[in-house]
Amino acid sequence: MTPPAAKKRRAPAMSPEERREMIVRATIPLVIERGSAVTTRQIAQAAGIGEGTIFRVFADKDELLDACVLETMSPGNSLAEIGSIDLDQPLADRLSEAAEAMRAHMDRIGAVMGALQTTGGRIRTERPAPSSQMPDRQAGINAACDALAELFEPERDTLRLPPERLAVLFFGLLFTSSHHDSPQDIAEIVEVFLHGALTAPA
Repeated sequence: MTPPAAKKRRAPAMSPEERREMIVRATIPLVIERGSAVTTRQIAQAAGIGEGTIFRVFADKDELLDACVLETMSPGNSLAEIGSIDLDQPLADRLSEAAEAMRAHMDRIGAVMGALQTTGGRIRTERPAPSSQMPDRQAGINAACDALAELFEPERDTLRLPPERLAVLFFGLLFTSSHHDSPQDIAEIVEVFLHGALTAPA
C-alpha cells in the first residue's frame, strides 16, 4: 500500500517588519533602474508577491520610496562588511577591502538619489515616523571610524598614531578623493596612506 504523501509545511508567515524589509530590498534595484517611475506592479513582480501585499505594510508608493532611501543611506551593510574583514590579512589588504565596501555604499546612495531626482522623486518629510527618521550622519561616520580603527588594532604597537586617529584620517582621505576610483586607485590611496608620498631614501 502506498503511504500517504506527507503534507507540505507552509513557510512561517513574515512579520510586517520582515515583509517591509523584503519589499524594500526588492525595490531598491528597480529604483536605481527606473527612479520614481517604477510601478507597484513591477515591485510586486520583483518581490514575488501580490500587488495588494505592498499596501498592507506601506500606505502608498511614496512611503515605500522613502523607506528605500532610508535603507540605502543606512551604513549597516557596509559596517557589517568591514566587521567581517579577516584581520590576519596584511593591513593594506584590510584597508582596501574596507575602502571598497564604503565606496560601494556611497555609490549606491548616489544611484538611488540620482534616479529619484531625475524622475521627480523626493523624500517626504512632512510625516516623519520613528521608524523612518533619517539616519544620523555623524553617528554613521563615527561608527565607520570605529570599524576602521579595529582594522588598525593588530598593528597598534608599530603605528605612529593611535588606531582611532588613523581611522579618522583614512576616512577623510578616502572621501575627499573621487567616488569613482577603480580598485587600482584605491590601492594607490592605501599605499600612499601607509607609506607616504616620498620614495624611501637611498
